[in-house]
Amino acid sequence: MTKGQGFGFGLGKMKELTEAFKKAQQVQEGAKKLQEELEQMEIEGQAGNGLVKVVVSGNQEPRSVQISNDALNQGAEALSALVTQAMKDAYEKSTATMRERMEDLTSGLNLPGM
Repeated sequence: MTKGQGFGFGLGKMKELTEAFKKAQQVQEGAKKLQEELEQMEIEGQAGNGLVKVVVSGNQEPRSVQISNDALNQGAEALSALVTQAMKDAYEKSTATMRERMEDLTSGLNLPGM
């Protein structure tokens, strides 16, 4: 072993490691805050030009469903299709919001798989 080289970690490597730990801690804190924000969000999905509206949280937890009288008059099969379409719309908006917020949180970190 060469004198002053330790385990192959020079001062530069220790600084990189310290920075990596700091960034990981920042991401962890940001992720916790983001999770809290997502739980409080209300994202609306619609179908049939607003005949059916579904509201979910930012992490896809169902919150409410609103069905207009006009949607009820279309019959059970059509109503089922409208509710399903509104749920899909809310889910897609919610996952897109979550993805965007995660990208904002991790931008510039060069994390693998992100």
